[in-house]
Amino acid sequence: MEHTKWHQLSVDELRNTLGVSLEEGLTEETATEKRKAVGSNELSEGKRISPITLLLNQFKDFMVLVLMGATLVSGLLGEYLDAVTIVAIIVLNAILGFVQEFRAERSLRALKQLSAPLAKVLRSGQEVNLAAKLLVPGDIVLVESGDRIPADVRWLSANSLDVEESALTGESVPVSKHCLPIAADEVPLGDQKNIGFMGTMVTRGTAKGVVIRTGMDTEMGKIADLIQNTEEQETPLQHRLEQLGKILIFVALGLTVMVVVAGILHGQPAVGMFLAGVSLAVAAIPEGLPAIVTIALALGVQRMIKRKAIVRKLPSVETLGCASVICSDKTGTLTQNKMTVTDVWLEGRSIKVTGDGYAPEGQMLENGRILELKSDQTLRRMLQISALCNNASIVENVADETRNKKKGKETKKDSKKEAKKDTKKDTKKDTKKDHVNETVKEDSVVWELKGDPTEGALVTLASKMGLTPTGLKELYAREQEFPFDSDRKRMSVLVHHQGGRMICTKGAPDVLIGQCSYILWEGNVVPFTGTLRQKVMAANESMAGAALRVLGMAYRDVRPNEKVENEHAAESQLVFVGLAGMIDPPRREVRDAIATCRRAGIRTVMITGDHGTTADAIAHQLGILPRGGTSISGQQLAGMTDEQLDKQVEGIYVFSRVSPEHKLRIVKSLQRKGHVVAMTGDGVNDAPAIKAADIGIAMGITGTDVTKEASALILSDDNFSTIVAAIEEGRNIYENIRKFIRYLLASNVGEILTMFFAMMMGLPLPLVPIQILWVNLVTDGLPAMALGVDQPEKDLMEHKPRGSKENIFARRLGWKIVSRGVLIGLCTLGAFWLTLQAAPDQPGQLIKAQSVAFATLVLAQLIHVFDCRSSRSIFHRNPLQNKYLVFAVISSIVLMLAVMYVEPLQPIFKTVPLGMREWAISIVAAGIPTFLMGVGSVWGGRRNRRRMGPGRFVPKSTKFSA
Repeated sequence: MEHTKWHQLSVDELRNTLGVSLEEGLTEETATEKRKAVGSNELSEGKRISPITLLLNQFKDFMVLVLMGATLVSGLLGEYLDAVTIVAIIVLNAILGFVQEFRAERSLRALKQLSAPLAKVLRSGQEVNLAAKLLVPGDIVLVESGDRIPADVRWLSANSLDVEESALTGESVPVSKHCLPIAADEVPLGDQKNIGFMGTMVTRGTAKGVVIRTGMDTEMGKIADLIQNTEEQETPLQHRLEQLGKILIFVALGLTVMVVVAGILHGQPAVGMFLAGVSLAVAAIPEGLPAIVTIALALGVQRMIKRKAIVRKLPSVETLGCASVICSDKTGTLTQNKMTVTDVWLEGRSIKVTGDGYAPEGQMLENGRILELKSDQTLRRMLQISALCNNASIVENVADETRNKKKGKETKKDSKKEAKKDTKKDTKKDTKKDHVNETVKEDSVVWELKGDPTEGALVTLASKMGLTPTGLKELYAREQEFPFDSDRKRMSVLVHHQGGRMICTKGAPDVLIGQCSYILWEGNVVPFTGTLRQKVMAANESMAGAALRVLGMAYRDVRPNEKVENEHAAESQLVFVGLAGMIDPPRREVRDAIATCRRAGIRTVMITGDHGTTADAIAHQLGILPRGGTSISGQQLAGMTDEQLDKQVEGIYVFSRVSPEHKLRIVKSLQRKGHVVAMTGDGVNDAPAIKAADIGIAMGITGTDVTKEASALILSDDNFSTIVAAIEEGRNIYENIRKFIRYLLASNVGEILTMFFAMMMGLPLPLVPIQILWVNLVTDGLPAMALGVDQPEKDLMEHKPRGSKENIFARRLGWKIVSRGVLIGLCTLGAFWLTLQAAPDQPGQLIKAQSVAFATLVLAQLIHVFDCRSSRSIFHRNPLQNKYLVFAVISSIVLMLAVMYVEPLQPIFKTVPLGMREWAISIVAAGIPTFLMGVGSVWGGRRNRRRMGPGRFVPKSTKFSA
């Protein structure tokens, strides 16, 4: 039965295929046998990694292993402070990595919570409540409004059945279900209206169905399997740092060996050179790099939280910075997931409705003129029908953020007063409303829907014009309701008022028109002629063509003695009033966010389970679908091979009616084309693709637990524009990482070359081992950390994303490191040599020269750190802008002066106080590397601009740097 087309089978064929009595259900014995064959109706989680294994995996990184070796050597040589520092760094990184990975693998446990714990089942003709995990194919289940469907079922009967499937299919409104066979061979999930899917919710009606798939064979199970078998991508940052670590270690060790060998060959003591070599190696290997990267990412995470983005996996922050494609779900991500009436048609008039969501705020405009109900009786009747023929309600709530702010004050109140306050909530609605308006910002009030989204849109429409359901129902009391069903495609209510009784009807326009004999035209009831019917149908087609969901409104007055016994009697001789067109509207800020992405070289692709017409309309509104851009359906996608998809994927901007497997194929195809893919979404159907993407982004409010657990980033405000802020933060974090890599490596190169040049020239050691370690532990650390929180440069979001395979030393970073490092080394050695030659035979002159070299090296690095803030030169940015960096530099200078002027520290660090001449040499030598290259950068930039001429365009990505 694995490939059975369940949607095509009739009731008799279902009975024969499953071998079950559809009236009696299975016997307990038969169910037990089937369960042994197919297993329990549960989602498996796959093989779990134990916490101990996760922890041990943190120590397998190549750079961590080298650092552990450096720790051992430092301990054996008595450098205990350095050894303890390195161990602390290793442990910190291991703990952070363990916590991240342990939290990341809970997707399937969250997914299991979506399955129903209990189910109503027919067993041997008796209705019983069973644990859902005991269901087997062939079981007959009964569901009603509010139930979660316990397995995949084929409906046998359905009474006004609507099912909320947005988490699975992306459908923005509940889907009406039926029990009739569907003849088509291949039908998308969203169109399989005779099947109910595990984990979806019944919002209206009752139904009886037979279980056709359980456990991992269900559509939900297929998603679980996709999550299990989807490999998480290594982030670009992880790849670059691993590559960088290996290069640095081998280069540092190689240069250190050369220094030691050169020193011994020039007559230096072997033991002294070995100690100096070990110190130099420990200093040259940037053991603080993983910790500084982690801290920079963690501080970036804190900034992103303030911008409504919650990061679950630290390296993913940087990955956002090189995202070249954002694959976004439509419903609830680009749109509000709140059906809103935007267009009304009546009496041949087209009316626009402002406002969106369920807030009763907005106006009705005709040719730009604001309409008033007092002078428009046809519009009043239209809105009356909208509110009366309706079972939804809109409730005003205070947002969680506001509650949290008030919580501290409320806890100080007496508990008895709190209880008294709670009992009075329902009786003091007006007082509560006034209180909210006085104490809560406008955007902190949330209007929530209770009921069907379509009906909620109509209630909101009436409320915008002052016709609230509460007020209307006091004037028009409901006597009877004839519910909507999929055959009639309409709903009616019978109400009575002071003037008599009235039928209010809403439904599909093409069906409702057939029930109407009259139309309300220019305030009068007139015969519904063929010409007027054509006008109504033309308006309906026009609104439907704009991707609006259209409903017609009609009514009739009931005669005093007339009996309305059924819907057929009620829904005849109706008076047609007008049409209401609604859509799940785009979020207000999304269009600007998408435009910003476009300027930053990032393409936005819509991937949705909704219909193509609706998806294309929203994509055009938001600027996602350009001229010449392609939109395809899930069926078209299913007919493509991977090779065909790879050829076309970069020209496709909208994918509609897609399944979870399709979303995964799209993400992987884009990745094969070299793109760094960010996938956003909120439903269960998005989880596999979110996990497979380079960075998965979940919605914090409307997102399911499954999606959140599979994601790397959660938007706490469900706002697509927050992604733009996160991308900017991600780019800045990566640039800051490059800044402190540039600083650390240029400093380390300067230290190594100072020693190397001295050995090659046959000079004494310009720095003793303790001085090298001190520079490494103190001078390098604080400024590098301050660079990790540096502000972004102004044009950060005007560049295209960097390539995912871009080398960490790209864009001349390698040249900057080497050139500045060489100059720092030469200038430090020059200061050492000048001081030494001033009085070569004087006792203590070597220590003074070493102190000068020490001061020069420290100052050169501290000046160079300001140069690292700009991709151009030190003159392009305000050096005092980063207050943390200024504080770090001052702290390092104070520490340098302490080891030179505090007497107890002088013998430890082999230093002496310096005179004015020595300080002048140190300061001038320390400033040469940065200012020389800065002047060169400015001069080179002006020369390039002159060469290009006054009318030439300079791309924003052009870098003028030394």
